Amino acid sequence: MTKPVPCRESGRRLASGAAVVLALLASYPAVAAPPPISVPISSEQAAGGQTADLTTFLSNLKRTNFLLGDLFGVRTFLSQYGISFALQETSEVLGNANGGTRKGAAYDGLTQAVLQLSTQRAFGLYGGLFNVSALQIHGHNLSTDNLSTLQTASGIEADRATRLWELWYDQKFLEEDRLDVRVGQQSLDQEFIVSLNANYFVNTMFGWPALPSYDLPGGGPAYPLSAPGVRVRLRPVESVNVLVGVFNGSPVNNNSGDPQQQNGSGTSFPLHGGLLVFTELQYAYPSLGSMVYPGESAPLARTYRIGAWYDSESFADQRFDQNGVPLASPASSGVPASHHGNYSMYAVADQMLWRNQADPNNTLNAFARVMGAPQSDRNLIGFSMNAGLIYHEPFRNRPDDTFGIGMGSVRVSSTVANYDRDVAASAALTNPGSYHPIRSSETYVELTYQYQARPWWQLQPDFQYVFNPGAGVVDPNAPTRRIRNELVLGLRTNILF
Repeated sequence: MTKPVPCRESGRRLASGAAVVLALLASYPAVAAPPPISVPISSEQAAGGQTADLTTFLSNLKRTNFLLGDLFGVRTFLSQYGISFALQETSEVLGNANGGTRKGAAYDGLTQAVLQLSTQRAFGLYGGLFNVSALQIHGHNLSTDNLSTLQTASGIEADRATRLWELWYDQKFLEEDRLDVRVGQQSLDQEFIVSLNANYFVNTMFGWPALPSYDLPGGGPAYPLSAPGVRVRLRPVESVNVLVGVFNGSPVNNNSGDPQQQNGSGTSFPLHGGLLVFTELQYAYPSLGSMVYPGESAPLARTYRIGAWYDSESFADQRFDQNGVPLASPASSGVPASHHGNYSMYAVADQMLWRNQADPNNTLNAFARVMGAPQSDRNLIGFSMNAGLIYHEPFRNRPDDTFGIGMGSVRVSSTVANYDRDVAASAALTNPGSYHPIRSSETYVELTYQYQARPWWQLQPDFQYVFNPGAGVVDPNAPTRRIRNELVLGLRTNILF
C-alpha cells in the first residue's frame, strides 16, 4: 500500500540535524508506502506556531510547516537535544462508481509518528541518526471489500492496528559521508525500488510494486510491515550509490495466514527465517553539489536504478503438489510442491523532460519501473510495471501543486495461467458448462492532483480506472462472467501536525 505519508511505499528519505527532512509516508495484500511529504524540521520554522493570541495563531497557519506550529514550545525544546518529531494524518474517502464486486465508498486513514535523534547534537558523535516510527491505521479497505484487484487502490489500506513500523540506527563513515550503515527494523519501500515521481500517486503499486507484494513471503518487509536487517550504502564516486541490504527472509515468523495479523503490533522482530538480500545500483545526475556556471542552463535531473533481490525461504508451487500431480486434479494431495529460493530483477528511471527557464518550479517529469520474476513455478506475478508523467506548478503561482497521470500493469505467471487451465479442464468433466476464465493481466490508469492548501495541508482528488480486475477472476455475484472494469473516485487529505 505504496500504501503512507506514496503507504507504501518509497523513494522516501529521512535526514538528520536541525534541517532533518522527514519523508512521511501514502499506498500497500500488498501495501506499498504512502506518497511522502518532505518537511524540514527546524526550530526556526516550528517557531512560526508560537503565538500570543488567536489572531497571530491563525495568521501563522498560512506560513508554518505544521498545523500546531512549535507544539507549544516542545519542538524547540527537543531540538536542543537533537530530537525531531513529526506527526502526520492521511485520510481519504474512495469509492467505486461502477464495476467491482459491489458499488460503494469507504473511509480509511493513517496516522504516522516519527521521532529522530541526531547523535552529533545530542552526544557529539558525528553522523549518527536514531529513528523510530509508529502507525495507527483506521477505517475500511475498499480494495478488499469492493474491488478484488491485484493492484490495490490506496497505499495506506491495511488491517486496522496501532503498530511499530521502523526502529533503526544509521551511522555515516568515511570522508564526505561516502559510507553509511543502517541496522535495525526496516521497511524496504523507503529506500529500495523507489521512484521519486511515482510517490505522488495514490494507488499502492506506485510505492511498493505488485511483484514483491505477492511473490515475497508476507508481501515483503514493506508498509505496514518491516523486518530486522542491515543496509549498507556506498558512494564510490559522485553520482553513484550502491545499496546492499540483508534482512530476515520474511517480515513475520509464520508465513501462514494474514501477515499483518501474525505480527499485529510490529514488535515480533523475526530472526529465524531465511535471508532476503537486496542490491541496487543508483545513478543520479547532476550529483549533489554540482555547479552551474553563469550563462549555463541547469541540466535536466535524472535518476536511474537497477537492482535485484533473492530470498532463501521456501516457496509453494503454483500448479503441482509434492507428487507432481496438478493441484486442480481430484487425485491431488492438495499440498503444493516446495521450492527453495526465489529472485527478481528490476529497473527504475526518473527523468526531468522539461523545465521552464523563467520559473524553475514549473517542470515536467517522467518515470518508469519494470520488474520480472523468471521462476514462474513459484510466483503469482511474473511481471509488473508502472509509468507516468508528473507536472509541477500546472497553474501559475501555484508552485507546490502537482498534476500526475500514471498507469500500472501486472501479468500473472505462466504457471498460474496453466493452473487455471487445469481447473477449467477438471470442471468440464465434473460440471459441464461452468465458467472458469484463465487469468492474464490487470491494468489501471490514474489521474491525480495535489493541491497545497497550506504548507501543512494537502488536498488530493483522485481518479482511477481498472481494466480486467484481478487479472480476470469470476465475479462472485455473477459466476458466468468476470468482474467488470472499475471506476474509482476519491479524495485524500494530508495534514502535518
